Amino acid sequence: MPEHPLPEGEPVAQSLAVQRLCGFSSPSRGIIIHVSRLRRLVLSDRFFFVTCRLLPPRRLLGEAEFGCHARVIAQRRAEHGFLLTAWVLLPDHWHAIFIPKFPLTIARVMESIKVSSTHRINAGWRESGILWQPRYFDRALRTVKEYYEKVDYIHQNPVRAGLVERAEEWPWSSAREYSGTLRAPASAHPILRIDRVLLPADEHACI
Repeated sequence: MPEHPLPEGEPVAQSLAVQRLCGFSSPSRGIIIHVSRLRRLVLSDRFFFVTCRLLPPRRLLGEAEFGCHARVIAQRRAEHGFLLTAWVLLPDHWHAIFIPKFPLTIARVMESIKVSSTHRINAGWRESGILWQPRYFDRALRTVKEYYEKVDYIHQNPVRAGLVERAEEWPWSSAREYSGTLRAPASAHPILRIDRVLLPADEHACI
């Protein structure tokens, strides 16, 4: 299957500071084949940027499906203990940054989310079959700069798609949670809050 390349060099959303606030603080009956495009030995304890796309010709997702998918991610996080630091849900795909804690792997995180959301969304539509493309894109982020570039890329998706004029206007992302400060954090999303931690102020620092 063809790759879905992501644009490089996206501007960093916010300037870095010493105390920069950021987000971090089994297949089901053969329904979906879960295969990562990333070939590597490191599968845990890293920041993984992921992209998952709807399988054509399935119908586009709407408000009800966004809520369902967000609840699935929240429930799988509670079950498996991975961290979520940024996310966005769109009609035909979604992005997130996950940190699976060893021995949990990014493949297991994606499998659990894709299988559960497929069952629930299909049930709501009274349909059956594969919902997400079998392959997904993932990348282990290496530096603070790359992390914030991907956060900005995630949050700007609805703007680039013409859905809203400002990232904070799209209700199905973590953009609003990045608008706060350490002393006055923004309000969390009612369904899917992010995990928070401080990253190094040096944008070239490895993560």
